[in-house]
Amino acid sequence: MNEIIFFGLNQFPTLIKNEPTKITKPIQFKFENENENEKQIKQISSGYFSTIFLFENGKAIEYLFNSNQNPEKIQIENIQKVTVGRGNEAILTKEGNVFAKGNNINPKNPNQFINISSLIEDTNDRIIQDVVSGGSSIYLLTSNQNAYGIGSNYYGQLELFGCGDNYSGKIGLGESRKERKIQKLTQIQNIPKGKIIDIQSGYAHSIMLIENENENENPKRKLYSCGGYYWNGLGKKNEDTYEFTEIKSSLFENDDYVLETYVGCFHTLILTSKSKLIGFGGNDFGELGNGDTKDQSIPIQIELPKLRFNEEISNYHVLCGNDNSFLYYSPFLSPFSNLEEDLIKLFQRKEFCDISFKTKNGEIIKAHKLILKYRLNQNQNQIEKLQEIISKKSIKESNQIFEMIYSNRIINPIYLEIKEIINSNEKIEETMKRIYLNENENENEKDFIIERKEKQYKFPKLILMMRSELYRGMFLSVTEDTSNKVRDYSELSEESFQIFEYWIYSNQIKDEIEITQEIINEIEIGIDYFQLNQTNPNLFDLLINKFNNQN
Repeated sequence: MNEIIFFGLNQFPTLIKNEPTKITKPIQFKFENENENEKQIKQISSGYFSTIFLFENGKAIEYLFNSNQNPEKIQIENIQKVTVGRGNEAILTKEGNVFAKGNNINPKNPNQFINISSLIEDTNDRIIQDVVSGGSSIYLLTSNQNAYGIGSNYYGQLELFGCGDNYSGKIGLGESRKERKIQKLTQIQNIPKGKIIDIQSGYAHSIMLIENENENENPKRKLYSCGGYYWNGLGKKNEDTYEFTEIKSSLFENDDYVLETYVGCFHTLILTSKSKLIGFGGNDFGELGNGDTKDQSIPIQIELPKLRFNEEISNYHVLCGNDNSFLYYSPFLSPFSNLEEDLIKLFQRKEFCDISFKTKNGEIIKAHKLILKYRLNQNQNQIEKLQEIISKKSIKESNQIFEMIYSNRIINPIYLEIKEIINSNEKIEETMKRIYLNENENENEKDFIIERKEKQYKFPKLILMMRSELYRGMFLSVTEDTSNKVRDYSELSEESFQIFEYWIYSNQIKDEIEITQEIINEIEIGIDYFQLNQTNPNLFDLLINKFNNQN
């Protein structure tokens, strides 16, 4: 379904036709591309100079507001995410590369995308997991959980997290920190209790979304704001606020909680679990969609045209551009890393599926027994409860539930329904380690045999796949039969094989083994051959560190 709601400054005359410059009430439009695959929107990102529309097929088009208004196709394939700042753009591909452009990124040719992930000096840290554009800077999060920044550092913003431009106190550092340039990491005091779901900043204000962590209550989300009172961006009638304080409104209280929020330059939009669209802040171009151009200091509900709002409300997303707003339908956006996506694929293979569930339409969906055991509080009764829940769901809804269970990813509002039976305290890799280290509950079809000097060792395929690109490709292949294959590790000494075996399970070096240069040389060859580079720190780094400490 291609469903986009728009209001505010109309900078898309070739897309949104026969409409005024200021659209003060929400209207609906659709893409009219000839290519059917370029009609379904996956994501929209908008800034001061441009807007990018990303389609489900991994392609994107861009509207440059200072050009002739015709969209341009972005010549990059397999796009996973787009992000637009005030003066820059960044594109994350499914392969983990980031291409960016802008005056502060590529001054010689600001309109040309360059691969900024290749600029990271550590070649083992160039797979990017997430990217976000700030006002004049871009921030990268790598698969090794390291953060990088590139672009303008005028306010010290490349220091990341609680630093940069503190205009009107929007970083939330408190009354005592009123200077504008915060050039070093600075702890934000008096953070409200709960789990931080999201933090976003506009020109002079910041919004924080927090969820309570009380297991005895349904999750409730609260909004907090800080910064300048200009343009009414705080969601309350007040002066400048130098610490995060709660935004209270009867529009999102009790059993109607904030599902998603988005902060623009001067305005903020909120989507609630009961299909309300709420906004406050600057409204010069009608970007609040309430029929006029007056700023709103407190949250107001925005009347929308008829939408397909239903139990899939979590598939709708809000977006604030500089002077306009979008509400669009996009199927579940996978937040999973490549490892988690591969694990989900693996779990859905027949040889790894143990328990069958029947949906309300009679379709059969299979699940991995060991994962369910540790995700569902290790209780057989919870399996039965899950069976009952799935029996009332469609195949799409059931898949979302299992994706959440496998990946430890909370998908509202599904979470509320299975909250009582799910244990969501562990990540996949930690769970898999515990399963195989402590229980050794592997079955033959889940094992892979490694030979060494006429002895055979069984290793769980899931663990090998986590540790080795070679095994990952082998086990995910749908054409290659690997069930009876073996690998010969006879070339490794006894000490090296013990190191290899222990690291496979624990990602650690066994304490009682003394590391020698010969062992390092042996394992270095094995690391290269088996591509054992999936974790941080990796095996070779651990060996070198221990060798240096011993000497």
